[in-house]
Order: sequence, then C-alpha cells, then structure tokens
Amino acid sequence: MGVSGFIKGFSFLRRTKPRARFHPYAYIQWRKFSDSRILNRNDSLLPVLIVGAGPVGLVLSILLNKFGIKCTVLEKNKIFSKHPQAHFINNRTMEVFRKLDGLAEEIQRSQPPVDLWRKFIYCTSLTGSILGSVDHMHPKDFEKVVSPISVAHFSQYKLTRILVKMLENLGFGIHSLEGPEGLHPEPLRGREILMGHECVSIDTTDECVTATVSFSKEGKLLTRKIQSKILIGADGSGSTVRKLVGIQLKGEKDLQKLVSVHFWSKELGQYLLNKRPGMLFFIFNTEAIGVLVAHDLTQGEFVLQIPFYPPQQNLEDFSPEICKKLILKMVGQELSDIDVVDIKPWVMHAEVAERFVCGNNQIMLCGDAAHRFPPAGGFGMNTGIQDAHNLAWKISFLLKGVAPSSILATYETERKPIAVFNTALSVQNFRAAMAVPATLGLDPTVANSVHQVINKVVGSILPSGMQKVILDGIFSIGRSQLSGLILNENNPLGSSRLAKLRHIFEEGKSLQLQFPAEDLGFRYLEGALVPDSKDVASAPELPTGRRRDYVPCADPGSRLPHMNVRVLSNFPSEETISTHDLVSVDKVEFLLIIAPVEESYNLAQAAFKVAEEYKVSTKVCVLWPADTVTGFQRGSKAKLAPWKNYSDIIEVKTTSDSLSWWRTCQMTERGAILVRPDEHIAWRSKSSIVGDPYAKMKMVFSTILGFKSQPIQETVS
Repeated sequence: MGVSGFIKGFSFLRRTKPRARFHPYAYIQWRKFSDSRILNRNDSLLPVLIVGAGPVGLVLSILLNKFGIKCTVLEKNKIFSKHPQAHFINNRTMEVFRKLDGLAEEIQRSQPPVDLWRKFIYCTSLTGSILGSVDHMHPKDFEKVVSPISVAHFSQYKLTRILVKMLENLGFGIHSLEGPEGLHPEPLRGREILMGHECVSIDTTDECVTATVSFSKEGKLLTRKIQSKILIGADGSGSTVRKLVGIQLKGEKDLQKLVSVHFWSKELGQYLLNKRPGMLFFIFNTEAIGVLVAHDLTQGEFVLQIPFYPPQQNLEDFSPEICKKLILKMVGQELSDIDVVDIKPWVMHAEVAERFVCGNNQIMLCGDAAHRFPPAGGFGMNTGIQDAHNLAWKISFLLKGVAPSSILATYETERKPIAVFNTALSVQNFRAAMAVPATLGLDPTVANSVHQVINKVVGSILPSGMQKVILDGIFSIGRSQLSGLILNENNPLGSSRLAKLRHIFEEGKSLQLQFPAEDLGFRYLEGALVPDSKDVASAPELPTGRRRDYVPCADPGSRLPHMNVRVLSNFPSEETISTHDLVSVDKVEFLLIIAPVEESYNLAQAAFKVAEEYKVSTKVCVLWPADTVTGFQRGSKAKLAPWKNYSDIIEVKTTSDSLSWWRTCQMTERGAILVRPDEHIAWRSKSSIVGDPYAKMKMVFSTILGFKSQPIQETVS
C-alpha cells in the first residue's frame, strides 16, 4: 500500500518509554516481564481478560477460544446496545468471518438484498427531487476473483447478537447482575462475559495484570480483583483501559458533532423500497439537513444523523417529538408510524493512540480504544476486527510458550501504521462527503467557523438563548441556498451548482463506500515477518478518498492472494475452495506453499524439521498447475516422507486466460510462500534457494517468532 513514507510524517509514531504514572483510579506500576516462561508459572491465573464486549472484543474471544486460550470478557453496560452504529462490513473482515463457524454465511443470509443498499442518494427530501445517485457496487465486486466473499451491510447490534450466540455455543456464560449467577465464584473459569462490570484500576507485576472491577449488586457498589496474564482494552472510543494506562491519542479532535436518532417506520421503508432504495440518503432542504442511514428497508429501521452545535444546542433540543418533526421535514410527507427509540449525541474524531502495547507487553489496545475514525468508508469496526485477527495467534503463541513476549510488540508494529493510514483515508473520504453541501452553497467549514466565532466572541456576552437565536438565524439563511428558486436549471447559479454536482458524482469525488486496494492490499512492512532481502518500500501514496482497485501480490506482510483450488485426493468429488481455506481455522499453524519441484520439496523437508524444533505446527501445500493430470499422488508422498501434514492442491482457473498461481503472486514456480495463521505472508522466496535449506528455514522461523538468529545470506538461482 506504500504507507511507510506517509506514516513517517506523523510525529505520534515515536515510541515512548513506559513509566509509572498516576491515574484517576489507580497507580499503575510497570515491572519487568521477561519472556513467555513467566506466563506459565501460575496456572490459576486467567490467561486473557478482555475489557469490552463490542464486536472487536467478542471476535477476539472467539478466535482465542478456537486456539485453545481461555478468556473472560468484561462489559460495563448491563445490556448489549441495540443502537445500530456500524453497518458496513468490508471485504477483508468478511474473509475473517468466513473462518468463524459460518458467521459470514449467516450475515449474507440475514442482510438486506444488495440491490436495496448499493446506492447513496442525494436529494432535497426523501420524496422530493433527486440531486444525484452513486452506485458503489461494480460488476467485479460480485465475481469473487480477488476475494472468496463480498462485502455486507449488517447492523452492529445484530452482529453482536450473533457473536454472543456463537460464544454461548462455545460454552461461554453470559452473567448479568440479576439473580444468583450475578455473584461469580472464584477463580473465573475463563469462559464468561460479565455484564455490568467496569474496570476501575490496573496494576502489573512480573507475573500478571490485576484489574480492579466495580459492579453494583442489590443497590450496593462492590469491587473485585481479577488477575490475568494479558489484558486487552477493547472498550471503545472512550476506553477506560487507555485512560488508566495513560496512553494519549494523537490526531484531529472534534471534526463534527452529531446527534444520532434511531427510529422505525415501515411506511418510510416501504416507500423507499419501491421508489428509491439505497443505503445512505443525503438530504438538503431549507428546513433541515441530515444523513439517513437505511439499516433495513424491509423492516423500516433507520438512523438519522443531524449536525449538532453545543452549547447553543443541547440534547433536550432533540426530544422524540422534535426528532419526529425533523424526520418529517426530511421525508417531505406525513408518516403515521414513526417510532423514535434512541437519541444519542456523538463526536467525530480522527485519532490514533500513541501506543497499542504497554505494561511490558501485557496490556494491549484493540479497535476504537486504539483508533477513532470518521465513519466515512466504514473503517472503524473493520479495522478493529482485523486488529483482533492479528493479535489472537500471537497471544496463543506466547501463552503456549512457543514465542517470547516480544511477539506481542509486533502487534503495534504492524497494526498502528494501518490505523494511521486508515485514519487519513477516512478523513479524506469525509472531506469528499463535505464537497457536496459545499457545492450547494453550504460549506460545512464555514458553518463550523461561524459556530466557533459565536462561542469565542459573543459566548461570554450574550445569554445562551440569544446565542441560539443568532446561530439558528445564520443557519436558516445558509439553508435558503437550497430553495427551489435558486436550485434549478433555469437559475444560472443553481444550474452551475447542479452541473458541478454531477461532475463530482461522475468523477468519483463524493463519499465512497469501498476501497479494495486499501481493504485487501494493506501490507505490514515490519513485524512478525521476514522482508525480502532487496525489498524497497514503494513511494508513499497519500490517501485520496477515491476507490482504487486491488492488485494481488505476495510481498511479505501482504494478505495471501485468493485463488480457487481443489484438494487432490482419491475421492471422486473434490470440492473447490479458496487458497485462504488452506490456512487452518482451529489451530495456530503456518502454511508453506510450494510447487512440485525438487528444490521446493527439500525446502519443505527443512521447514518441517525446524517447525518441529520450535514446536510450531506447520502444513505444506503442494500447488500443482491447472493442466496437471497425473503424478501427484505418489510424487509428494515420496518426496515429503516421513512427514504427513501436507496436501496436494491443483489450480482451478475461472477462464482460459486466467493467470497461474505463481504469476498472480508475481513469482516463479520454483519459489515458496510461508503464510501466517492470520493469512498474511510471513516470508517468501521468489525462486529456488541455493544453499542449506535447513539454515534458511531456521533463520525464517526464528525471525518471525522473535528469537535471535544469525542472518543467512540468501542466494537464489
């Protein structure tokens, strides 16, 4: 993705040395945490404590459970939120969900049909004139050439509900504070979600992290201490864990304040379903401005986002009755069944935590706790889930004694640059969204400047009521630009604005939904991987906020390219799968992909030997060309004996001119690819290795796992 140079421009990438700090709830003492052996001295400790039961914390707990690591999840709220929040699941996250017991398939079955949400619609009202429409699904998005699955539109609370059910099926107990199960026996067994429990202090020692947790029981405020080997802060943008450990955020604060109105209306849903289906509706008229998110047109579930300007405005100005009136102004006609169920203010930020890992690699931040994005492009939840995917296998390796604690430091090394880039991309996409109202004569930066002037100049002079009148008056004058007298083809000014608006939509300069190049093509430049010996990072590409296509590659740190393959066996029916499915779902295992050539078989033999020494499960995949007819059964068996953890795979070409696997990866068939448990490439050799394959694989595994090893000079033929 070429982000390294761009990332260096952010001063907050510099690491800071951990030190003791005072905090509102606790004094946190960092002490030496030497290696993985320390973690295994006290088996009574909870292996992992996850603070936050949002999608990121829940996905992490599922992944850890699959890898045999017990964890407990804390959630300060007593019930799971039903506010829809995030709703777009990008390609890479759906690929992660494919590996979680049918989760992706359930989302696809439950989501609205794609034709109901593929468009963004810009209009004067939901029943009025359409200013423009953008279709965000291209034909290639359905072809499954670069990915085995497509994006999805599915509300966050529905995703949470499915994840909780999955955890219950895995043996997790959901403990509320009602009834006898609210008081938990000691010690925790490592498969529970504790609702209504808030982390109020954190302390670390050589062997564990101690979290003091408060909860209310029968009207009494109680506390308990939970000791774990690792603590994960997945507790959202206002993360208590982040504050307790003293990690600061860097970036842009307060980009925009909004009020989110969650409501139901089957009448509105049916109208839009029949007349103008879409995901987002940008509404501009003389009485109101807002963005309507259609979470489910069939059921009539919506969220309306309205600009919010405190202190002149306050939450009381958005009562359910007032919100109904605003909704009707944006609909443009009467509705009899509007049911406002939730009203929440929120602030849009673009910030990344200075550190993702602290406490001598015992405490980590995930998701919104580590980065807060504008919602433009839907990177927030998706980046967080990919954080969890990156972290889960590393925690497993550490707790099982396979790797030293430095393996967890690579989580920050790898994920923080991605968060920085995605933050900048989200900001650019947000600014692209603002180009539409600006073209209509409603520049949001002007509105924010006016608001700041009122706060700074007249805020200390005039009473709040007068300030509100002035603000409303100025905004009313601004919205007059949307009058039908101005905004029409017969008015020279209106005609010019409408022409500019069409150009914005046609050129892809408005808010975008999909970013395939960044979604699938992000790359870790350093971390738990071995860079190419002559690897030179490409020139930095500043995010533009525009869609770019993904080009597969097999550079170290990249996601494994997708190709359809078949597992060769003696059975007549051989299922077509993705290369992603070659990576194990239920255990932490490396995958070595080779071609059926002598040098690669020798390399595979060496890899098996080294992996056995490091106690790392490794599977070899022998990938045969699409035109192979015979010879595979006896060939690999004889070449890889006595090792048995291998598979023979054959390419499945979608068309006659489809590239072969090795050409797709921009490599020769004498090369090899080592894939990590998170489907990212840990190491590759473009062509055959000349020299000692055992020494080479020894260097590769020791580097990835974080053990010191003498570098081996690579020679290729």
